[in-house]
Amino acid sequence: MKKFLLVCCVLLGLTAVSRAQGGGMRRSPEERAKQLQTQLKLTDDQTAKITAIYQAQSVKVDSIRNAGGDFSAMRPLMQATNEKIKAVLTADQAAEYDKMVQERMNRMRQGGGGN
Repeated sequence: MKKFLLVCCVLLGLTAVSRAQGGGMRRSPEERAKQLQTQLKLTDDQTAKITAIYQAQSVKVDSIRNAGGDFSAMRPLMQATNEKIKAVLTADQAAEYDKMVQERMNRMRQGGGGN
C-alpha cells in the first residue's frame, strides 16, 4: 500500500510539474522548499537540505525532458526525491508531508491543480 501511495504521489507530482511548466507557473526549488518550510515548520537547516534536493531533482528532470524522456522516465526520480525529503524530516513532519502529498493526489484526481 505504501508503494502504491508513493507511486501515486510521484505521478501527481509529475503531472503538476508538467501542467505548471506549460502555464509558466513552475516554481523554483527555492520556492518549493520555502513553501514546505512554512507548511511543516522546518528549521533553516532542513530547508537548506530540501532546497538542495529540489535543485538536484530540477536538473535531472530538465535533462530527462530535453532528452525526450516521458513520464515513466521521471517516476523513479520523483520517488527518490520524496524519500530523500522524508529522510530530512522528523517523524511528525514526515507524517504531515505524507498527508500533504495524499491531498495533492486527491486534487489531481479530481482535475484540480497541484498547488
